[in-house]
Amino acid sequence: MNTDILIVGSGCSGLYCALHLPRDKKICIITKTESIKSDSFLAQGGICVLRDDDDFDSFFEDTLRAGHYENDRKSVEIMIRASREVIGDLLSYGVRFSQNEDGSFNYTKEGAHSNHRILFHHDITGKEITTKLLDKALTRDNITVLEYTTLLDIIESDGECVGAVIAKKDGSIETVSAGYTVLASGGIGGLYRHSTNFRHLTGDAIAIAAKHGVELRNMNYVQIHPTTLYSDESDERSFLISESVRGEGAKLYDKNMERFANELLPRDKLTNAIKEQMREDGTDFVWEDLRTIPEDELFSHFPNIVEHCKENNFDVTKECIPVVPAQHYFMGGIKVDYMSATTMPGLYAIGETACNGVHGRNRLASNSLLESLVFAKRAALDMGEKPREIVPLPEVDLSKYADREALSAEYKEIVWNEIKKAEKDDKGE
Repeated sequence: MNTDILIVGSGCSGLYCALHLPRDKKICIITKTESIKSDSFLAQGGICVLRDDDDFDSFFEDTLRAGHYENDRKSVEIMIRASREVIGDLLSYGVRFSQNEDGSFNYTKEGAHSNHRILFHHDITGKEITTKLLDKALTRDNITVLEYTTLLDIIESDGECVGAVIAKKDGSIETVSAGYTVLASGGIGGLYRHSTNFRHLTGDAIAIAAKHGVELRNMNYVQIHPTTLYSDESDERSFLISESVRGEGAKLYDKNMERFANELLPRDKLTNAIKEQMREDGTDFVWEDLRTIPEDELFSHFPNIVEHCKENNFDVTKECIPVVPAQHYFMGGIKVDYMSATTMPGLYAIGETACNGVHGRNRLASNSLLESLVFAKRAALDMGEKPREIVPLPEVDLSKYADREALSAEYKEIVWNEIKKAEKDDKGE
């Protein structure tokens, strides 16, 4: 195979990047399972936007405060300044956001935000955005999407990325020549026992990058979401109870049904408060009360959450639900510059796979979709301005990729080792 640009991942960043690449370029998107099984489809809360210039300083400060002031300030400014342009693009693709009766946008607010600046579509904002992006991509003659196709390795020549090794749906292993390769394969949640992520997201691209000496960044910056529906089934993906629920007034209670924390604390601080309360109470969860939200708001804004709880025998209009923290988002990843280029020529990284420093040590709620889209578009524009020719590939021994289980285990170990190494470096050990 050969293609001008190979994009690994069918989430919002990969799709948005593809849509902004030149129409005369041949683009191939590969994804490990079905196109719709990316974490982008799972995002509930919404997407931040700069409502007006008066909110810039507040938005900037909220992002830095949540990130413990370890954010790359230029990246944060780029993201915020580009937010209205991104929303304009999404609207042009047919994305729907909640509106007031007069047709104006209905903004919501989440933990650690000073103002209402989050656009949403019920409690399935990620699905609404990513579905529209996928639909648009599938109309483009120059974009091909290959499902059940896995990245096994990148191919390097003279220190540059010139293609990849992939496994196709039928199990065959092939090489792909590519002018550019873009890693947009999501986070690392599949490595954790409790995570809101799809189980197949195990950080393969990050491991592959590390194996080739591509620089990584903040590998120990892993965000735990404070509130996921508690379940005894440890092998299931944890169902997220959106931050927006607390933003609209939901309360948290201990075993005695008493409040123990400010529900709008940044995620890491609230997670710590919940864990401490669980230790104190000797319980595996705390209670979340959605009855504090007016029923019309509850059913119109959070229908998916209400229905999922009902399927698990909880009536949120009459009782509290058990919630527990779970791994949710990866702020670290492959180090990229402000145009999403990695330290290896020919290789870009975007979305949760990449680390441009926007989030710092802890991500501000609803900044993930925005950051992914902003820097995906920048990657596309950068590649469009610097076309690279497809070159002949060096000889590749495909037999070493035959044992897929061993390869997967190797990549998981690489990621874990990088996380542990970063933790030690962080502690000065």
